[in-house]
Amino acid sequence: MSLASAWAVALHGVDGVLVEIEAHIGPGLPGLQMVGLPDTALSEARDRVRAAVLNSGRRWPPRRMTLALSPATLPKVGSSYDLALACALLAADGRIPVERLRGLVLIGELALDGRLRPVRGVLPAVLAARRVGIGQVVVPTASLAEAALVEGVRVYGAPCLKDVLRWLADPSAGLVRPGAPRPAASPIIPDLADVLGQGDARWAVEVAAAGGHHVLLTGPPGTGKTMLAQRMVGLLPALTEREALEVTAVHSVAGLLSPDTPLLTVPPFVAPHHTSSVTALVGGGQGLAKPGAVSRAHRGVLFLDEAAEFGPRSLEALRTPLEDGEVRLARRDGVVRYPARCQLVLAANPCPCAPPDERDCICAPAARRRYLGRLSGPLLDRVDVQVAMRPVKNLGPADVQPECTATVRERVLGARAAARSRWAGTGWTINAEVPGPVLRRRFRLPRAATEPIDAALHRGLLTARGADRTLRLAWTLADLAGRDRPVADDVSAAMGLRHRSMA
Repeated sequence: MSLASAWAVALHGVDGVLVEIEAHIGPGLPGLQMVGLPDTALSEARDRVRAAVLNSGRRWPPRRMTLALSPATLPKVGSSYDLALACALLAADGRIPVERLRGLVLIGELALDGRLRPVRGVLPAVLAARRVGIGQVVVPTASLAEAALVEGVRVYGAPCLKDVLRWLADPSAGLVRPGAPRPAASPIIPDLADVLGQGDARWAVEVAAAGGHHVLLTGPPGTGKTMLAQRMVGLLPALTEREALEVTAVHSVAGLLSPDTPLLTVPPFVAPHHTSSVTALVGGGQGLAKPGAVSRAHRGVLFLDEAAEFGPRSLEALRTPLEDGEVRLARRDGVVRYPARCQLVLAANPCPCAPPDERDCICAPAARRRYLGRLSGPLLDRVDVQVAMRPVKNLGPADVQPECTATVRERVLGARAAARSRWAGTGWTINAEVPGPVLRRRFRLPRAATEPIDAALHRGLLTARGADRTLRLAWTLADLAGRDRPVADDVSAAMGLRHRSMA
């Protein structure tokens, strides 16, 4: 009777949990039993592992085998446990030294011929190993660049099970070690100078980028709503090291990383189609839920073009993520959390027919109200900047060029630096993240400055949430103007930016 164990990682959202795989070989009819809440893909591992072991030139133990995955109450999902299962069984059978599996995490799916295939979620799995003090991780060679993003852990890449078993028996055999990281190719981001006219909308996008605010752009087709949204990413600062790992971890779980340059250093831009379901937008699926568009846009821009064409349930599902900065999804196998601190950009036509010139509109007033009424009040209350765009009437003077992205980005970065300095030590970096009570108490403005907000509250034109968001917007306007704190003009301008989309 023999017993051995190996380590794997279970993913719970973007959080990894260490799983101990215990292998027991004892008397009884030959067979393999697996316990510990495996899903279908993991239950089928017994056939994959057996074929991989035999095709790697090793004998399959002809005895009664039991594999226990602990913690037993945690659901185990996917095929990333295959390598650890095979090594635990062979160690219990005395084929490899048991002590070599201590302090080692094994990740990878086995092909029938013994090849190691890449799996999703390698980055959060290696981060989980480091968090509990495990210093060595073996992954498929195709996932080595992703695993190497985690400092403080010695990672190895293996092309097949045979190489892993040889290395476990003789450390001098060696596995593949990560090389120098390749610099990520800078994505081509279109320039803001391409947008004709639309001075108000350009200013609104600049303000939104400077403070991390959500934006609504309304106007006839062809006025540049999509162009502005696509260029907003170019105004945002590059991701910090911590933010880059957060974003990369989400994309790793979603299976969207490039194997050569996996680290994402530029804010993502995600633009789902207007037929997208609630699951596609906020996440979901069978078992433990997968990240949706709002999480894939974490630290970047989520662009909903033709926003009024989205289903009401899909749009309303965004309300809580926009407020909390995370998605909490309860499913049969538990509750998972995904980060969702993104900037929402909505673009909508003013009516169903949407002619280039609004004078040619054939929609009844009730139809126009119903169309934009699909964007509910509670959703719009979370959108700080709302701008109506008008058709472009001329191409402008040939000798006058609109400001380019680099020029506007310089002002945005200056405003963000001012905000970061002001909120240093609080955990917030941009104005849109600061809770309203902090602005109303610790950073209270004079009564003369907040009088427009008080008047709007009294007349029922503004909610308490809207008042807090107006204050955040006013602080962003002050940062762009180089002032230490907002004045009355900043508050009035912030009020105007929140109520200009329906003009």
